[in-house]
Amino acid sequence: MSVTDLTATTGRSPHPRDRDTADRHRPARSGPARQHAVRRDPGQWLTVTDAKRVLVIVHTEVYGKRLLDLLPLLESDLRVEVVFTVPPHAFNAGAERLLRALGATVVPWDTAVRTGFDLALAAGSQGMEQVKAPLIRISHGAGHLSLARVADGVRPGERRGPGGITGRRYLMWGGQVVPRAVALAHRDDLAELARWCPEALPAAEVVGDPCHDRIRASLPLRRRYRAALGLPRGRKLVLVTSTWGERSAFNRLDALLPRLLAELPRHTYRTALLVHPNVWSRYGHWQLRAWLAGCRRAGLHVLPPEADWRPPLIAADWIIGDYGSVTLYGAMTGAPILLNRFPHRDANPASPGVELALTAPAVSPAHPLEAQLRYAADEYRPADYARIAARITSEPGRCHRNFRRLMYRILGLGQPACPPVTPPLPLPAPLDPAALAGRPGRGDAEVSA
Repeated sequence: MSVTDLTATTGRSPHPRDRDTADRHRPARSGPARQHAVRRDPGQWLTVTDAKRVLVIVHTEVYGKRLLDLLPLLESDLRVEVVFTVPPHAFNAGAERLLRALGATVVPWDTAVRTGFDLALAAGSQGMEQVKAPLIRISHGAGHLSLARVADGVRPGERRGPGGITGRRYLMWGGQVVPRAVALAHRDDLAELARWCPEALPAAEVVGDPCHDRIRASLPLRRRYRAALGLPRGRKLVLVTSTWGERSAFNRLDALLPRLLAELPRHTYRTALLVHPNVWSRYGHWQLRAWLAGCRRAGLHVLPPEADWRPPLIAADWIIGDYGSVTLYGAMTGAPILLNRFPHRDANPASPGVELALTAPAVSPAHPLEAQLRYAADEYRPADYARIAARITSEPGRCHRNFRRLMYRILGLGQPACPPVTPPLPLPAPLDPAALAGRPGRGDAEVSA
């Protein structure tokens, strides 16, 4: 595809270095009209010229948010132009919603894969072999929690490797390693890569975990997050989290949420639910809210998928989670954790998530939930959770520095003459007063900051 086609599809003028290519592919005109045709230089529409072009590949909302933590590293640099694309994926709806809200330039996937870029960033593997750019592949979550799914091509009886960035089938295509760089969070990941995909070791670089570092920078703001959420002094926040898929806790929440809302005194506790954006993308907002309507009327606050989940995680007094990245990041916060579901047959034994599952108490159907919260608080040992959290990254606080160096090296540019900053997370929106329906005259006062 010529650069002329890219301009027609996206409204963007081609890069000056591609002008000759565009002219060669322009169809010739015949007859008298040809004498009066005006040949325009496609580059005349450009304002920022000779910029390096970066393609950000956003499969899903989760992948996109992961990459958005890193894109500030390219801010204020007129030498770099960033565009986005959405490759085919089962959860595209969330990605498209995210990019619309961002106001980003989005290149159609079939155009993006026929156009050369100077760098591509991706947090997923689907379609990465089609991209004409040196690719940096990052992980979309913490800890490489699960083993590869049978649906991903694991044959019966075959030894199952990790289902994340250290897995062979997520890095190779046609016998070749696809990414130019495999950005790892922890030096221990190098051993896993050596075991499961040694061909990718020359491309591996330990840079850290951007989500870990944003949470780490934001922990001192816990009181401000609680005030912004509308939690008055003395009110306890119980945050329930669910990942997606058959191994998640979502399809069992109808056994947990009504108990929480019935057993925990409302004058002491608020209960909020965080559902993985893939569930919202698969079933739609109406369906999820319909499934949860009874619980919402009883006082449950459901965090919308576009909300940043990290400030509520930091603000929580207890976390009731399943075997997902959010629960693992919860080990950083100091909140006691109760595990609601642990799919041990699918768990990656090398993951810190397994250690968390063996450390955190499991929710019991046979005992009062308030008593279980007290038990989790009494048994909480900060050193144990600090050890688990330390396994998320071996470069705490240094991801932005390391990742910027990696990107600019591949772009062939010098880094900006300023240190990269890891900013704290912004204040969250207040919890929805509608979650306190049935308590006239008190809801707004109790959830206002």
